[in-house]
Amino acid sequence: MNKEIEEIIVKTFFEKRIQQRVLFELSSSQKRSNVLGRLNILRTEFMFQIPKPNSDPVEIEKLLEKHGAEDMCYVIQSHFDGEELPLKKALEELIWYRGQFIISCIPGKLAYFQDEHSIGPPQRFILKRQ
Repeated sequence: MNKEIEEIIVKTFFEKRIQQRVLFELSSSQKRSNVLGRLNILRTEFMFQIPKPNSDPVEIEKLLEKHGAEDMCYVIQSHFDGEELPLKKALEELIWYRGQFIISCIPGKLAYFQDEHSIGPPQRFILKRQ
């Protein structure tokens, strides 16, 4: 895990009132899973929903690249948690995952968030801050 990247992600995209709690939980191996189950405490002003149909990892990768994403990304998710992966692999592996996750493409500037799966496909968002 990269605590510096995670702190940037939290301080950029998470609601201010919950940032310290999220950072604490991310730093604790016992509490980390608590955060991974409630990633939807993000700042809505930086969330841009990807219109449906939106389940093609290739199209999402192109969209992220259009916004400046590079080849490598950082993942906050239970299976690949805390790993740096190629963006293509992360999207291909996680697009059908039923839980929430964040893929940080440019720490503090660009990320991808997929909400928890419920009825129908999950909501998918680009998180972008200038």
